[in-house]
Amino acid sequence: MLQTATTIQEIRSTVRAWKQQGLTVGLVPTMGYLHAGHESLVKAAVASCDRVVASVFVNPTQFGPNEDLATYPRDFAHDCQVLEKAGCHLVFHPEPSEMYPEGFCTYVENLSAMPQQLCGKTRPIHFRGVCTVVCKLFNIVQPDKAFFGQKDAQQLAIIKRMVKDLSLDIEIVGCPIVRESDGLAKSSRNVYLNQSERQAALVLSQAVRLGQELIAAGEKDCATILAKMCQVIESTPIARIDYVAAVDGQTMLPLETVTPGMLFAMAVYIGKTRLIDNFSVAN
Repeated sequence: MLQTATTIQEIRSTVRAWKQQGLTVGLVPTMGYLHAGHESLVKAAVASCDRVVASVFVNPTQFGPNEDLATYPRDFAHDCQVLEKAGCHLVFHPEPSEMYPEGFCTYVENLSAMPQQLCGKTRPIHFRGVCTVVCKLFNIVQPDKAFFGQKDAQQLAIIKRMVKDLSLDIEIVGCPIVRESDGLAKSSRNVYLNQSERQAALVLSQAVRLGQELIAAGEKDCATILAKMCQVIESTPIARIDYVAAVDGQTMLPLETVTPGMLFAMAVYIGKTRLIDNFSVAN
């Protein structure tokens, strides 16, 4: 039976009782409108922890002034069905005022070049908001492990760095990208796409596949791979590239030569909808 909590106090007392019984706790932070990608995170948490908490919170501090905070899709009743089916024990669904009460003025920010690369170039306050809300969730829930999708590879790297730098005693688990049958990475924002945009969006996963094939065939020059990936994306007129980049998987800094553990990442506007995808080079 899935329990719901809307206050920090409720979450803390439930988790405290679990820990007194010696149970391990996993956390899956989400912004709701859950899909099979989120479900896979919950299932991974259920498989390795005794109790699982998911948060459903559209975090206002990670949206810029002209972004989709107001229109971001929400369906909490459906989210609860997905969580219950996946085996989640407790969902934390706070109001913004619970997380950011009046007078709130403390933020967690990575001051390296990491958050300024990739998504950070066009979303300058995004990762400050992500780090702040995730750090708060870590403090509220105090999980043993927390589970994040590799689709948000930059976010995952920044959270791992935050956990290391702030000496947080939490294991961060990255889980593989979940895709539709035709290859499109699962995303809550896919709901924005109309039929022709949905078809056009396949250029992201096609570019991923081409990049992987070029590397498998022995191509070592990142610029060559990126140029060919861009050609695939630009083959559809409604696609507009935000970035396609080859970066170090930990620092997010650009690389020129294919290296194990590195990341090829992209953000592309299909019509008005911004979608991301990536792949890592095997170690």
